[in-house]
Amino acid sequence: MIIEKAPVSPGREAQVTKSGEYRFFFGWRSDSFFFDVNGNFNHMQFTGDDFFADKDVCSIVMELPNAVLGTSEVGIWARTVDKTEEGWVQADRGGRPMQAVFLPGEKREAYLSGEPANDDQFIGVFAHGLEHTGGYKPVEAEGVARKLLPDVLFYDPRRPVSFPHNGRTLTDDVVDVFLSIYTNGKVTGDKVGPHRDLLAEFPYLGPPHKVP
Repeated sequence: MIIEKAPVSPGREAQVTKSGEYRFFFGWRSDSFFFDVNGNFNHMQFTGDDFFADKDVCSIVMELPNAVLGTSEVGIWARTVDKTEEGWVQADRGGRPMQAVFLPGEKREAYLSGEPANDDQFIGVFAHGLEHTGGYKPVEAEGVARKLLPDVLFYDPRRPVSFPHNGRTLTDDVVDVFLSIYTNGKVTGDKVGPHRDLLAEFPYLGPPHKVP
């Protein structure tokens, strides 16, 4: 156990728990994700209207030294579990941003409840989605799908962080990268940029806009 009995931050002040070189935060913060959601639903006619500009999110932030990860590339993914009458059930998961929302198609439920180790089974449905939205030829679509799966965010601690090549920072425009892949270069951005309320120190996410 690295962190125990960490307090929850329900208000604007971030209560940070420290343990050696580790730091942990859990609570409400300003949502750092930026995306023109309404433009997406309007046939990708983007205007730069950031849906998340005034939104808050219940956040878990953990900081640890790169040395803990070793000296080679690691794969990172996360999952969300719900407590049901049958026990804890995986409801969502992902590593690379956006694709879990747009590409699983008819296999969405199986995808969200699955694990990256078994992602080969979704190459076909990913490829089908890419053919439809990007106009990829079947062979090209399968090749792109294989690059997107398994759904893991790779990070090499020996190299600078920069999405999509190595990890992801809070200011990386992951939406623009995904849209370019999703549409085969027909759409390259949503005209939205990073939020200005990010902090230079832990937990890096800005204070919540509204205190619950």
